[in-house]
Amino acid sequence: MYLSHSTFTWQHVLRHGLQVALFNTLLWGLSLMANGTEHWDVELVYNQAIGLSIWSIIEAGRILLCEPGHAWPSWSRALPLIAGAIVVGWIVGSQVGNLYCGCSNWTFLSQSPRRLRSAIAFTIGASTVATYYFYSRGKALADREKLAAAERDATLARLSLLQSQLEPHMLFNTLANLRVLIAMDPARAQAMLDRLIAFLRATLTASRSASHSLAAEFERLDDYLELMSVRMGSRLSTQLTLPDELRDLPVPPLLLQPLVENAVKHGLEPKVEGGHIDVTAERHDGLLALSVRDSGLGLGAAESNGPGTQFGLRQVRERLHALYGERARFSIDALPDGGTLARITLPLDPPAP
Repeated sequence: MYLSHSTFTWQHVLRHGLQVALFNTLLWGLSLMANGTEHWDVELVYNQAIGLSIWSIIEAGRILLCEPGHAWPSWSRALPLIAGAIVVGWIVGSQVGNLYCGCSNWTFLSQSPRRLRSAIAFTIGASTVATYYFYSRGKALADREKLAAAERDATLARLSLLQSQLEPHMLFNTLANLRVLIAMDPARAQAMLDRLIAFLRATLTASRSASHSLAAEFERLDDYLELMSVRMGSRLSTQLTLPDELRDLPVPPLLLQPLVENAVKHGLEPKVEGGHIDVTAERHDGLLALSVRDSGLGLGAAESNGPGTQFGLRQVRERLHALYGERARFSIDALPDGGTLARITLPLDPPAP
């Protein structure tokens, strides 16, 4: 396979050379079966020397002449390169074979014009077939790289859209809570406003990055729950559990925020006595497991409260799919004793850039 400059490695070149050597051996075997020869080792050396010489010149010229982002130079450069490689490679390879056998294949071929024509046609034909094979493989790989790049660009655009939708959603929910509290308790509303300013400054700054540490995610959740406790008072109790060994793991910003918002707004706030919310991170079967558990009204009651719940859950699902594909799992279930459990399972490696 011919690769673009960005993915060129010596391992690829060695693999190409091995493929050419195997191709040369196959041609030598076919020639041996068709014509037979008592000097099979000499024929093998000539085949390998000429074939590898032609390939090495084409390979070196392709790497030098190919434009960045392309697997093969333009045909205006490629055709002279191939023609020159066949001529020079045949001469160089023949000299190697001559040194091995202590003879001259040119003397032998010049005495038989038919064999000379056959040798030239055979060399051109074999070189054309091998070159077309590598060109086709390289073009297919380059097309796949371009398609993958287009898919990555589309994913990044979609993530930007999802995040741009998530930020105002979070902001409007928080301002709606503040509006209610202003009418009920202006002093507590003032305290909530002070916390809101600090919370939004930290949250919106963090949301501009592709990922942040799990510790930062839990800090934002703690800020939000402190904000809600100003309004709900003793009706809201919380617990955040984050083991030290998981604090530095990268996660998408605002990943758990919609789940905690739903738990508070649709599960705990409508409940007269309020309730408890528990956010936990743990390592499970080599994966990162994040859970948001609340003792609120339950999943059925929350879903009946309007489209806001579905918006938050849809955002979580779409972001996880865009960043991790099938490697991430998200579920939300009603608990037997009341309340809701939302659970996210992620790989431990960073999300896609």
